[in-house]
Amino acid sequence: MFALGADIGGTFTDLTLLDAATGEFITGKRLTSGEDPAEPILSGALELIEAMGISKTDVQCFVHATTLVTNTVLERSGARVGMLTTRGFRDVIETGSEQRYDIYDLQCRRPEPLVPREFRRPVNERIAADGEVVTALAAEDVEREFRWLRARGAEAIAICFLNAYRNPAHELAAKRIIAALDPAMPVSASHELLPEVREYERFLVTVVNAYVQPKIGRYLASIERRLQDTGLACRFYVMQSNGGLMPAAGAARTPVAILESGPAAGAIYAASVASHLRQDKVISFDMGGTTAKTALVHDFVPTITNNAEFARVERFKKGSGWNIRVPSVDLIEIGAGGGSIAAVNEMGLLKVGPRSAGSEPGPVCYGRGGIEPTVTDADLVLGFLNPDYFLGGRMRLDRPAAEAAIATRLAEPLKLSLLDAAWGVHDLVNESMALASRVHILEHGEDPRTHAVIAFGGAGPVHAYALAHKLGVSTLIFPPAAGVASALGMLLAAPKVHLVQTHYARLKDVDWRALQAEFDELGRKATLELQAIGESAIEFTPMLDLRYAGQGYEVSVEVAGNVAATQLADIHARFEATYEKLCGPRLVGYEVELINLRLMAAKRKIVPIAHARLRRSSVAPQAARRREVYFGPQRKFLACDIRLRRTLAPGAGGSGPAIIEDEESTLVVGPGQQWRVDDEYNVLVGTSPEDTGNGDDHGA
Repeated sequence: MFALGADIGGTFTDLTLLDAATGEFITGKRLTSGEDPAEPILSGALELIEAMGISKTDVQCFVHATTLVTNTVLERSGARVGMLTTRGFRDVIETGSEQRYDIYDLQCRRPEPLVPREFRRPVNERIAADGEVVTALAAEDVEREFRWLRARGAEAIAICFLNAYRNPAHELAAKRIIAALDPAMPVSASHELLPEVREYERFLVTVVNAYVQPKIGRYLASIERRLQDTGLACRFYVMQSNGGLMPAAGAARTPVAILESGPAAGAIYAASVASHLRQDKVISFDMGGTTAKTALVHDFVPTITNNAEFARVERFKKGSGWNIRVPSVDLIEIGAGGGSIAAVNEMGLLKVGPRSAGSEPGPVCYGRGGIEPTVTDADLVLGFLNPDYFLGGRMRLDRPAAEAAIATRLAEPLKLSLLDAAWGVHDLVNESMALASRVHILEHGEDPRTHAVIAFGGAGPVHAYALAHKLGVSTLIFPPAAGVASALGMLLAAPKVHLVQTHYARLKDVDWRALQAEFDELGRKATLELQAIGESAIEFTPMLDLRYAGQGYEVSVEVAGNVAATQLADIHARFEATYEKLCGPRLVGYEVELINLRLMAAKRKIVPIAHARLRRSSVAPQAARRREVYFGPQRKFLACDIRLRRTLAPGAGGSGPAIIEDEESTLVVGPGQQWRVDDEYNVLVGTSPEDTGNGDDHGA
């Protein structure tokens, strides 16, 4: 079969068409349309189908990743949500965890709640922590408050009752009452989305889901309808934040699960490349037009977190956003993207981002009306980008316009030369990315110097050399079609379900039969969800959330097969080893508590291939050209070999500095580095130890 992947980013929409029989794929890249996000998908898909020489009916699978959920929340463009909650708990989503992310800032801000206080309507009901009913649900309260919300324009309802994770009876009853009054009203119930202890986190996930559900439901239905109208009547899947796939219908019901769908797909591709190259410790570095993100890939699997932070008020301050308790690839936003705008702030200092030029109007050099300089403009002025070979020559960049914008808006106010101002933009982005990456990696108990960097995204290969240098990393990997890696990664993913259930007990007192019975029930639920995708084997991975008695946070520990008392010593040892790595020295004399059961269930990949490879046309090798590229005030201009990636055969190689131009991205090989092309057309770059982490200005 043939499978189509499409990733809508803030600047570009990336596409991949893959032949599952051979593993070959071709790629496309188009500017994202803010008014009609589906248009680049449809037109790009038809172009790829024609290039592959197949018919539209040959495409049996379409996988999509989108930033629409994220953007809807950040732009506050979602539905008007009404919230029904237990009397006395309407302010939970506003008070949050009551922790300050900056203890010295008395005015530190937090994200504004998605539901205004007057739309948080209390009802009489109460369920105790053990699941017993304390106060029966007042059905008349639910009916009255729902009518009040609907009369004032509520477009979706979030039901958030106290302790519903232990006993969902009241939430189910409220949902039935609303369905009887208005069957078309979208309703999100907290026990269905997060049957887990902690009211704030459960309420927050429910509110976010309700906020984006109407818009995402309409969007996915529109995409599916237009695909069918175009003649692409194929199965439709959406990339989840956890690195797995789900049917589009499931994503429409639980859109909170696809908050980080695009970046997660990139990490899946990095894991595939790492597996093929047998690199067991990898930093996945994805820099696109709007943001840059990293993830750790260990033993060929991206690290997963159950507590991803989202919508930070202070972009690089941990704790300033919302903790969304949805399993996600553990990504950290580490800086700006190619379209991020550079400006002089109120203190007369250079800043880059968080505003982005996006695709409309885009960087100044795109010639689409942009007037504010961006990272891409700076990279062009420094010589890293070829104005005549952007997108393989399909889009010409206007270097004089970029120079003029940087000169007037940055260089003159800062009293710098044009090159110094452009270098400042380039270097500032690299520095912020390296700092955030180092902190993220150290928080996982890892040393970045023991890792390789797999770089992709439209801007990632341009900045990867500088990032690796600052982190002290000596190995860089640029996979084929690095500029559209996320669109390929989603085709290599498998359908996946993550389920959780709170089960509180001291580890030594666990009833192992009852525990296994709960895991069996989670497995049954996961099987029901995954059966709709096809008849293939399901792989289950059970996990336990554990902590020392009295702590307010826990770590997840994987267990093998059926849980039993005989595993107690092994589980305890795994917990202490994980705790020591992530949190510090193990605590002596403290008992261990079990908080939650987790079950990850995954099916066979939708596209049954082990490794994808880019379809290559026969192109004669070309002699290297030369171009002067500015590598900072110490090294200044260096003559770089310029090579076209599509002309490089396995075994090709050379020394840096060099620029390898791809159709979707540009690879920078720094001074002192050696590069070569392996049998799968990955460009492998190695740096001598004396050239890493020494603090000079190698683009760092």
